[in-house]
Amino acid sequence: MNFQTLLFFLVIIPVMFFGMLFALVLNLFDPSGDQFHKMAAWWGRFSARVLGIEVKVEGEENYNPNKNYLVVSNHAGMADIPLILGSMKLNLRFVAKEELGKIPVFGPALKSAGYVFIKRGQNREALQSMLKAADTLKAGRSIHIFPEGTRSKTGKILPFKRGAFIIAEKAKVPVLPVTIVGSNLITPKKSLKINHGTVRLIIGKPIEPAKAEALMKESYSVISENLEKSAA
Repeated sequence: MNFQTLLFFLVIIPVMFFGMLFALVLNLFDPSGDQFHKMAAWWGRFSARVLGIEVKVEGEENYNPNKNYLVVSNHAGMADIPLILGSMKLNLRFVAKEELGKIPVFGPALKSAGYVFIKRGQNREALQSMLKAADTLKAGRSIHIFPEGTRSKTGKILPFKRGAFIIAEKAKVPVLPVTIVGSNLITPKKSLKINHGTVRLIIGKPIEPAKAEALMKESYSVISENLEKSAA
């Protein structure tokens, strides 16, 4: 176990746990989840500093912090979520897999803050989760989803799933493609080891509302092209 991993268990996890306990009370007074998001964004920046992760953001001029988007990105490491929360100036909620919502304290706190838990597959429950995410967008908040559905072992992009883009089609909001470079080296898949290092977030230009299939293809093209350029 290296020093960063030790800090994660001794500092980051306890701060997150007590933060979630506080959030359960906070969300009773602010059911919009907006105050929770500010706290989560602070935790993301705090985690990066403690673990020695430098975040370089490119393309901030491509989005308006006062607008809402469906944010999509590749998923290469466990650090992706706190880094996005801490670095993007959006009132953001995440779409996460259903299993995370069943974790005591953690799940209820996120649910009450407006995070959306989705059941994998094409059944009615999955569709209802997508519609709930679309309602969150219509209410003026941004939603983030990993359209690959799982983390990449190598950092290379995996095929996108169409369901993520149905959310944007239903809500009629722009898609904001974000390329994450280097997070697979910070938190390798199937390993508890955490490394310090640099992660780049490349924010592309918004893709205007369209049919889900078209949004999926264009988002994949933007993100995969940025990954190829970064590897060159």
